[in-house]
Amino acid sequence: MGALSFQLALGLYLVAAALAMAQLLRASRLLQGLSLLGAGLGFCLHLLYILYRYFGAGHVPIASPHEATSFFAWCIFLIFFALQYRYRLGLLGAFVIPLGAALMVVAALMPQELRPLSPVLRSHWLGVHTVLAFLANASFALATGVGLMYLVQEHYVKSKHLGELFQRLPSLQRLDELNYRLITVGFPLFSLAIITGALWAQNAWGSYWSWDPREVWSLVTWLIFATVLHARLLRGWRGRRAALLTILGFVTILVAFFGIKLLRKGQHVFL
Repeated sequence: MGALSFQLALGLYLVAAALAMAQLLRASRLLQGLSLLGAGLGFCLHLLYILYRYFGAGHVPIASPHEATSFFAWCIFLIFFALQYRYRLGLLGAFVIPLGAALMVVAALMPQELRPLSPVLRSHWLGVHTVLAFLANASFALATGVGLMYLVQEHYVKSKHLGELFQRLPSLQRLDELNYRLITVGFPLFSLAIITGALWAQNAWGSYWSWDPREVWSLVTWLIFATVLHARLLRGWRGRRAALLTILGFVTILVAFFGIKLLRKGQHVFL
């Protein structure tokens, strides 16, 4: 049942991603509705898969590369639907759903068997620290999608070729404000993830900070998003600069998330 739920969710996400991308070429309420429906059904099946692994393993299923990548994708869709419910941004799916679907494809290529939890992970900090981190990263992923929308819309404005896609994209001001709101949600969550991670490290290894590669990249990410907030509030950085810094911050998240797993270096590689 677990494997079937995952495969069905993956298939629905891929269909939803294709339909969402098609919206960039053609305005269609039908395409938008089918894309959201497909992503929504995939999200529900994905949740069933996560619950299946949770009850099968007895802990939050984020301890292996497959589980972590799958859970990351699920968190992105969670924030996406919350944002879609609140703001009704029709084209947002074209900039976000493909990312979630791509993460699911990567997860599908990784070993999926349930394994015993490593001794260092047998802690109440596992769920607290990692869930905070994934929700923060998902918020930054959505901010990146909004940032990409901003850059596309800005291109149309500067080129003065205000085509049909320009009419369907939100205004630059609205996109800039939404980017800021997403970062103000993700940044405190990310800060708490770093703090709880330090407390967990002290409990597990006797040191709050060891300059582990994941810790270093997390610090770099934190500094980038702190710069976005600081520059916006005190220097008036908005629009393009904020969008580009947001995208850069999310790139560091992907480097930390996948690079360390590929290199298999540092204390954050458990399996």
